[in-house]
Amino acid sequence: MSVINSKSITQLSLIGIFTEITKLRLSVSVVFSSVAGYLLGADSIDFFVLFLLCVGGYCMVGASNVYNQIIEKDLDALMDRTKNRPLPAGQMSVRSAFILAIALTVLGIAVLYSINPITAMFGAISIFMYVSLYTPLKTKTPLSVFVGAFPGAIPFMLGWVAATGEFGIEPGTLFMIQFFWQFPHFWAIGWFLFDDYKKAGFFMLPNGKRDKGTAIQVILYSIWTVLVSLIPVLGITGKLYVTPISAGLIGVLGIGLLYYAIKLYKEKTSVAAKQLMLASVSYITLLQIIYVADKFLR
Repeated sequence: MSVINSKSITQLSLIGIFTEITKLRLSVSVVFSSVAGYLLGADSIDFFVLFLLCVGGYCMVGASNVYNQIIEKDLDALMDRTKNRPLPAGQMSVRSAFILAIALTVLGIAVLYSINPITAMFGAISIFMYVSLYTPLKTKTPLSVFVGAFPGAIPFMLGWVAATGEFGIEPGTLFMIQFFWQFPHFWAIGWFLFDDYKKAGFFMLPNGKRDKGTAIQVILYSIWTVLVSLIPVLGITGKLYVTPISAGLIGVLGIGLLYYAIKLYKEKTSVAAKQLMLASVSYITLLQIIYVADKFLR
């Protein structure tokens, strides 16, 4: 009969609390976007720089999430989705969370700065905008999603900047893709979590309600997302280019995204919204894979 000692239990608990308060899955998805951007921008892959980008990127996203949960501790306690997070559940003190956030911020900026100063600058901007602008606006106005789309769009282009040390039309295009993508993605989440968000007074939908107007905007921004994603095939975005074959695959992904956006318009249900959310995650993930595969296979 095996016995797990108290020290092991404590270590497992600490790991669990850390992954929860830094939002492991979200942070990993953001790092994935940065890695994709790096692979697109790099002439040759420096695996040490790639490692630094992963570490620094996780620290920056993790810090943003910790600050966010400190600010929204009392509001998180009101929602079923968030009431068991470390702070509202009493698993971690605000003081400890703040120390962790500071440590992650300093470490993240330092690591990204070791890659190049511009990468560190954009990383710092993303934290500032997410914590100081997006987070407080969530209880004030639906425009919070628009504001939050700026720091949310930085990771994809951050990888390119890390690889090249420059900002130009290529990372700008990557930024636009992830910027427009966030609207159908987060509005879908805001739709199926509408009642839970309402408990905390969060305004996540453009019209403030689950109606035809919101659904139409979801469709429009889905169209913009697909169109921006196809711009590189035109050969007008510098070194960022995709072949017609890859553009065709992206077009197919776009049709899938639009299908679920239109389905939400027709059905106006939480089930349809959740399907759109999953479709949007699949879209951005597969798009990034196609972009990278296109570069290395052509």
